[in-house]
Amino acid sequence: MSAAIVGWSHLPFGRLSEETVESLIVKAAAGALADAGIEASDVDEIILGHFNAGFSQQDFTASLVLQADPDLRFKPATRVENACATGSAAVHQGVRAVNSGSARFVLVVGVEQMTTTPGPQIGENLLRASYLEEEGDIPGGFAGVFGKIAGAYFQKYGDQSDALATIAAKNHRNGVKNPFAQMRKDLGYEFCRTESDKNPFVAGPLKRTDCSLVSDGAAAIVLTNTETALGMKKAVAFRSLAHAQDFLPMSKRDILKFEGCSTAWNRALSAANLTIEDLSFVETHDCFTIAELIEYEAMGLAPEGKGAIAAMEGWVEPDGKLPVNVSGGLKAKGHPIGATGVSMHAITAMQLSGEAGDMQLPKADIGGIFNMGGAAVANYVSILQALK
Repeated sequence: MSAAIVGWSHLPFGRLSEETVESLIVKAAAGALADAGIEASDVDEIILGHFNAGFSQQDFTASLVLQADPDLRFKPATRVENACATGSAAVHQGVRAVNSGSARFVLVVGVEQMTTTPGPQIGENLLRASYLEEEGDIPGGFAGVFGKIAGAYFQKYGDQSDALATIAAKNHRNGVKNPFAQMRKDLGYEFCRTESDKNPFVAGPLKRTDCSLVSDGAAAIVLTNTETALGMKKAVAFRSLAHAQDFLPMSKRDILKFEGCSTAWNRALSAANLTIEDLSFVETHDCFTIAELIEYEAMGLAPEGKGAIAAMEGWVEPDGKLPVNVSGGLKAKGHPIGATGVSMHAITAMQLSGEAGDMQLPKADIGGIFNMGGAAVANYVSILQALK
């Protein structure tokens, strides 16, 4: 791999009713260019990750990035979408442009504004990332999809409520240190474990604290080749990346195995000549706590059906053998669909550059990212390492 991240911008996630998709894009894009120390005229290509699916009336958004600077006019600009992995799809497309030699500098932006949409429509929009012919009538929308997965996992491997509460509590505790997180509150294990008026069951065995937040937000990164990156003030290289797309219908696969996730991790680790034990930390896609649990198994951290061990024995805590979601993850940080994957790359780059502030780990040499669209349908893994 020859691409590297040389600048980034991350806006706070949350309920940003005073913002628009356009204003979020403009702020993130301008911030990333300034952080990289390059001019808009230096950009060769623009990639925008924006899921939309009905959240915004403005559905033709690639050119909105040009609003950040007049010198972006006439640059190639493309919007990409791959459900909840839209941000990583944009990043990977940017990396390919750099690696092909067709672009020296690529500006990648991820954005979503979800909270201005009425609640029932939010559920409908998100459910479009499932196979509607078979899964469109599952009660509870996308939470219902993962509630069904959690119920099947519980039936096969036993009640995992303690582990899910441990994951939720960990991510909320981590989110306190993330200045970009939507929810910066340590809810504690007991609150996450106990059903209450403030933490009711949402779908199957999943409670409110098991579900990621509906969010608005944007993040952006600047990519270039490693030769150029070595002459810049900071540089985080892609050691490897992988994308594995699985069948959309859950009926065509064993939904408890997240085989696309496993495939992407195996490809990326093999290409980087690494094992999971070589990573300093991982940012993974905890749209629901059951997803993070199964992802421990899919990435090879724990055996099949034993993901709870990683949570219950503290392996994934900031001081554990493989810290997972030190940012607070989607659970605390928020999950503005198109921005999530770009956010993961920006925060991983911050860690590897020693610029993560209160989130900073004492050891951050190699970082792994897993971002997925749908129920383990679009699976993206990136492995990053600081160049200097």
